[in-house]
Amino acid sequence: MSNLDWLDRDRAAVWHPCTQMKHHDTGALPLAPIARGQGAWLYDFDGRRYLDAISSWWVNLFGHANPRINAAVKDQMDRLEHVLLAGFTHAPVVELSERLAVLTRGELGHCFYASDGSSAVEIALKMSFHYWRNHGQPGKNRFLCLAGGYHGETLGTLGVGDVALYKDAYAPLLRQAATVPSPDARLAEPGETATHVAQRAAAVLEAQLAEHHDSIAAFIVEPLVQGAGGMVMHDPHYPRLARDLCDRYGVHLICDEIMVGFGRTGTFFAHEQAGIRPDFLCLSKGLTGGCLPLSVVMTTDEVFAAFYDDAMTRGFLHSHSYTGNPLACRAALATLDIFAEDEVLARNRRFAKRFTALLAPLAKHPRVRHFRQCGMIWAVDIDTRDPDFRLRFYREALRREVLLRPLGTTVYFMPPYILDDGEAVLLAERAVAALDATLP
Repeated sequence: MSNLDWLDRDRAAVWHPCTQMKHHDTGALPLAPIARGQGAWLYDFDGRRYLDAISSWWVNLFGHANPRINAAVKDQMDRLEHVLLAGFTHAPVVELSERLAVLTRGELGHCFYASDGSSAVEIALKMSFHYWRNHGQPGKNRFLCLAGGYHGETLGTLGVGDVALYKDAYAPLLRQAATVPSPDARLAEPGETATHVAQRAAAVLEAQLAEHHDSIAAFIVEPLVQGAGGMVMHDPHYPRLARDLCDRYGVHLICDEIMVGFGRTGTFFAHEQAGIRPDFLCLSKGLTGGCLPLSVVMTTDEVFAAFYDDAMTRGFLHSHSYTGNPLACRAALATLDIFAEDEVLARNRRFAKRFTALLAPLAKHPRVRHFRQCGMIWAVDIDTRDPDFRLRFYREALRREVLLRPLGTTVYFMPPYILDDGEAVLLAERAVAALDATLP
């Protein structure tokens, strides 16, 4: 079957995420049917290819159809495809939990699983509130978040987010968290550094906690990079100050590393660059290398102990049918094997230096502002008032065999970790060509 055949069938039956469906029919947002993937490339049914420069929404670390991850999943399929995790256990979930705990030196030694990032954040929010309830402080039931933050699109996660596009329509349904300023490094005044911005933002956080800590259960942050809010980057000093303030005022710190975990910011976990540990660590996306849906909340002995009791009501009764799915856990174990065996972080550092140099023409483009980079994430802001810039640039990039999906007027790159030099050159050159073709 051809692309056109699949497009006709899709339009009749599929409702796509994060999409105004009419844009597919008008051509404003071309729908690309994908037949297969190989490495960094996606191929449609007519043989056209696209370089996946955003890792398919930030999940794909080691390329599509990765043979090592696929082999692990196929082996597991013949052993055990799924069993409920309530009252049962299995080798992949035990081994994965142990290995994740080792990566935090045992400081976050308890893993609670779900299937997606939004669910992980919901779990962390519920755990934090329930912890305080079990400690006789039910009044600590509010949350604090950063301006421009994004943590998912369920009702609970929208309540701790601050991206109007996703949340405004559902405002009557939400329990909105209080918001404090982002430590966005772009806000630096002349003569200031990103550290100064972090300190200013932390001062407002301190004032908020000083006044309202009795009602605040947790502060949630995307460490180092706020993703869907526009790839907003900040200095590691901010999460360091936030950790100190949360400790001082008796508030949990939730690190949402769904996007920034697994080497994306240059260290395995982003919070490592601040030299801290959160009370709750939310992980998903790259956890399985982009192979299968899986998420996890990691937390401390202290939090776990608050639920360990004879009374059922003091337990954490949250559940998902596919919690800790063995196939997904095997994919995650294979992903951790690749990190352990292939010196991934060292290769990423070399690639990041090279790709940053290749992006110099983009950084110097007269319509580009705020070129920024953190590990394996690059972003620029485009000086345009065109309300259709996002869609037009997306189309121009696709025409040049590149998948780039701007966030408003922010163009970003978040490629898989396996790009070779030729692919890096192609991506950098065609991104500039797409930008030139988009701008009037």
